[in-house]
Amino acid sequence: MTGSRPLRPRLRALRPEAFGADPSGARLERIRRSPNFADGAFQNPVGARTRPSGSMAEFAKIYFHKEQRTRRNPGAPIPVYPTTLAELAKPPVSGLRLTWMGHSGVLAEIDGRRVLFDPVWGERCSPFPFAGPKRLHPVPVPLASLGPVDAVVISHDHYDHLDLPTIKELAGTDTVFAVPLGVGAHLERWGIAPERLRELDWNEATEIAGLSLTATPARHFCGRGLRNQQNTLWASWVVAGDEHRIFHSGDTGYFPGFAEIGAAHGPFDATMIQIGAYSEYWPDIHMTPAEGMQAHLDLQGGIPHGTMLPIHWGTFNLALHPWDEPGEGTVDAAKETGAAIALPIPGQPFEPGAADVPAEPWWRPFVLGAPSGGPVDGPAAVPRHETGAAAATAARVASTTVDGGQEEPESVGS
Repeated sequence: MTGSRPLRPRLRALRPEAFGADPSGARLERIRRSPNFADGAFQNPVGARTRPSGSMAEFAKIYFHKEQRTRRNPGAPIPVYPTTLAELAKPPVSGLRLTWMGHSGVLAEIDGRRVLFDPVWGERCSPFPFAGPKRLHPVPVPLASLGPVDAVVISHDHYDHLDLPTIKELAGTDTVFAVPLGVGAHLERWGIAPERLRELDWNEATEIAGLSLTATPARHFCGRGLRNQQNTLWASWVVAGDEHRIFHSGDTGYFPGFAEIGAAHGPFDATMIQIGAYSEYWPDIHMTPAEGMQAHLDLQGGIPHGTMLPIHWGTFNLALHPWDEPGEGTVDAAKETGAAIALPIPGQPFEPGAADVPAEPWWRPFVLGAPSGGPVDGPAAVPRHETGAAAATAARVASTTVDGGQEEPESVGS
């Protein structure tokens, strides 16, 4: 009709801002030339089912089972570390320090530079502020108080890794963003200038503030909108400075490529490995704790070198397993392999390889049914003497907790 706007631009104008933007123009042409793009979508390094498999009736039965649903939330308020900013004000003695901010967010201080991985400061990992998985603990520190960072690294565009409120706050800084191919379209829509973007395909590298950042393969998928066209890439990341090397897995299923990444870029002083939100209904796109430990070993050439920091757990309810199960599974895997792990409370800085790396299962006093300072009831039960340090830490940070244990809307497989 004369004078009317075309339908597609009008529909695009109605698209929620949190959905981001689809790649177009030169960005889309670059995507189509990628060796990892075929048949209209990015491909995984090995085959992967990206949608839940198995019986949906059985899935629903487990999802709505009252007791199991309750165990997917903590039974008491979760602490955050009380002195994060004071400790971050001092440079790391070793030149490398990691601070887990919850879920997959990590501040890495490496050889005089600061890199922030997958920052999510929003209350929900959802396109809507009124629905979707709500965080189980507060953010350890306000984002504005964190101070300047040299690079923000994004693993992929799912809501629990790419958070609109966080990106919009960072838009007012001069931080440079390293993102997988296609993800830059979202950031540009949200106010990040193109010259602040380093958009990489797998095995491409860039230099930011003297650090080398390489996008490496992962086994996952992408999508924020309703169509989910798989036009944005997902990645793990290698960051190397003059003296240290670290690896962040993003979200991924286990695959043989970890050994190849390790051979090309390792060994690593520390790895940050996804060990939560796994399920038998989506076994190809998220690792179990045992698989995460195997990935860590693969990255280190098959030997227990460096320190593994378990990530992607404890902050949002995204799967069917009990809230504490990823932590317990990581402890078991470390005992079986002899690998060094770090178990920090959200916001607790530590230097990999130092004598005081946090290694106590801090979450045990906050599991449903766990007496204060006592052992956990059920399969994760441990002797009382093993929980003493965790309980003492919990008491020390009690003033920083918020109410927990409530039922919140869940999401799965993100």
